[in-house]
Amino acid sequence: MREMYRCCSVIAHVRDAPSVHRCVCQELYRTYVTSAACHQKVAKKGWTVTPLQQKHAVDISKIRNIGIMAHIDAGKTTTTERMLYYSGFTRHLGDVDDGDTVMDYMEQERARGITITSAAITFLWNKHKMNLIDTPGHVDFTVEVERSLRVLDGAVAILDASAGVEAQTLTVWRQADNYRIPRLVFINKMDKRGADFSGSVDSLREKLHVVPLLLQLPIGQESSFQGVVDLIHMERVMWNSPGSEGRVFQREPLSTSDTLYEQSHHERTKLIEHLADVDDALADFVLSDADFSKIPPEILEAAVRTATLEHKQVPILCGSSLKNKGVQPLLDAIVSYLPSPVDVHYDFVPYYKDDLCALAFKIIHDKQRGVLTFARVYSGKMQANSNVYNANRSCSERITRIMEVYADEYRDVSEVMMGNIVAVSGLKEVASEHLTFLFPAFKSGIQCSRNGGPPTITGDTLVSSAKAVSDARKAYHSSVGQESRISEEVSLEADEDPDAVDDPTVGNDPVLAGLHVPDPVFLCSIEPASMSHQKGLEHALACLTREDPSLRVTVNEETGQTILSGMGELHLEIILDRIHKEYKVDAELGEVFIAYREAITGRDDDDQEKERTKTDVKFKHTVDPYPDSSIKEKPIKIPHRKAVKNGIVSGFNRGPILHFPVVEAPVVLHDLKVGRGTSTAMITAAVSQAVRLAMEKAQPVLMEPLMALEIQTDDTYLGSVLKDLSQRRSQICEVKVKGESRTVMALTPLSELMGYSTTLRTFTSGTASFSMELHSYQSMSEQQQRAVIARTRGFL
Repeated sequence: MREMYRCCSVIAHVRDAPSVHRCVCQELYRTYVTSAACHQKVAKKGWTVTPLQQKHAVDISKIRNIGIMAHIDAGKTTTTERMLYYSGFTRHLGDVDDGDTVMDYMEQERARGITITSAAITFLWNKHKMNLIDTPGHVDFTVEVERSLRVLDGAVAILDASAGVEAQTLTVWRQADNYRIPRLVFINKMDKRGADFSGSVDSLREKLHVVPLLLQLPIGQESSFQGVVDLIHMERVMWNSPGSEGRVFQREPLSTSDTLYEQSHHERTKLIEHLADVDDALADFVLSDADFSKIPPEILEAAVRTATLEHKQVPILCGSSLKNKGVQPLLDAIVSYLPSPVDVHYDFVPYYKDDLCALAFKIIHDKQRGVLTFARVYSGKMQANSNVYNANRSCSERITRIMEVYADEYRDVSEVMMGNIVAVSGLKEVASEHLTFLFPAFKSGIQCSRNGGPPTITGDTLVSSAKAVSDARKAYHSSVGQESRISEEVSLEADEDPDAVDDPTVGNDPVLAGLHVPDPVFLCSIEPASMSHQKGLEHALACLTREDPSLRVTVNEETGQTILSGMGELHLEIILDRIHKEYKVDAELGEVFIAYREAITGRDDDDQEKERTKTDVKFKHTVDPYPDSSIKEKPIKIPHRKAVKNGIVSGFNRGPILHFPVVEAPVVLHDLKVGRGTSTAMITAAVSQAVRLAMEKAQPVLMEPLMALEIQTDDTYLGSVLKDLSQRRSQICEVKVKGESRTVMALTPLSELMGYSTTLRTFTSGTASFSMELHSYQSMSEQQQRAVIARTRGFL
């Protein structure tokens, strides 16, 4: 027997340790803070102690950077807690309902029983190092999923067996598609009433358009669920040991007389046929007319891995995390089928060779350790007490500490190699403190920073030195020549030569692509209860916006109100709760309003001339929702082009009706003349003013957010749900029938869904649930627009 315990900066491997010694080892973890103290105490017991970084940092192929993603309440955190328990990391099965999980450590998470922020943790399984991130399932916190998937090599998508693919499943799957992350699917809650394994698999085909590879079949469903059939090895895997909390399970070969043999043999044959299309070694077996039952499991496992890494097929497993069934085979599948860092090709890595290249993807404020930056190391190594170069901000910074992450606990290490995810302290320039909206008019997603550079809130590239950037730039241009070839993994940052034209191959640095942050859809005012809390509120908002890229803070120029913008009512509610409890600031939120958009329906042509002392700007432009695509683009000097672009962004920042951002309003610049000595700031100001004047003449209208709504109810309350939706200006898209369950798909204006959760629970006696995500923006009628203007002007 081999037990594993955490002891500060070491992992103690205890062979045949009596149970009384387990308490001693846990005491070491709580009491001792240095490696030497741990070694001395454990050595007296005759145990073997190996520093984790020495044992596992060398073999990069045994690292798995994975994420757990799913719709809300599919069992992500429960599954993660079982992984930690069976790996020996914890000695207690955490329960979401009891509020004692390792991963949901925030007070707000434990009180509500949901995951709010992505939590990272490192543990060992089968001699492999697992860097796991548990992500939220609620749509309000989808940016946490986005930035986690940005740095992961693989992911596990968890489905509720009674619901299959749900609304947020589609969202997180699309996010994973954006980064081409290999995935496997775990169909959870096979013990739940209404569990339907085949129905869940069908939903994967129909909604996600993937080819599922059934690696397991369930033995029973709902209350009769007992285990699974392993189709790779043709074995029964049963959890029939009461009191073992799922640690003990039995594997038995599936005999030909078994009632499940015929179905299992049929599904295994289908599995082999699917895999033969993507794996040459297996195809040779099939073409040789060999008996499928005699194909070695190793050949099948290799074929499944190939199909997964090439994104051609998706392995499917099943179980019940709450009932402690199926988690160990899931861990084995992660090791066997998901990629290690050496299996993933990143276009930018060859440019940096053996130099450090890392991405800062998340920032938190820890009470004891200050600001911590989470980073993924893609190449080279990162060392504590060393300098790094921020390629986005063109500045050097010093890393004081490097820590492996265990949810809300941290363990210092001296260095980390490529492929690892760690937290570092000491970085000052990684995140912008001044946040601005991202406009759909400019898909580049550029934000302004303190030094005028274009980094995103999180997403800065950290390298070993300025020379490493210079060498990478030369390698990049050597590989692409004079072509403008920007890969999915590389974004480009242009030098500002006053005489240069906008050529993307001139002076560009290969830096890691930043983070896409969706536009907020809710906003409200926030004010301190008294002036004594004003500075505390400003500090709290600065910290929270630095942590959460989807939270926006602006100040209304007319009223002086501080406006908080977020992804939903729950998002804003959580932010206020954190301000109260973490920062001890007494603040109040105003009424929650919808973040509308503005657009134009007409056209405006205008010549603008702005004159100042010794400077002048002359230009001709058109604001037109349907511009002439035949217009040829003229070369413009980079500073002038950027100044014009910044002026358009500034003009679109405040629409003419209610000062909401403007969308779908292309601007065509026909001519630009700039006098000698005219500053770029003058160009920006002139363009901004001209664009605002033009929009006032171009028949502006308000656009309201339209939400894709998915409601789960039963046949008893279906009529009430549909009647209520008809009163909310909804478009009913589809009503799906599955047994006694009904799923209503609808498009509904967000303004009609304020407080909908309470209303739905009330008239369905708490039996219905719903989820929603932003679908699009639609124009409003004149009557609706007048009502919104009258209501909103009292707020703004």
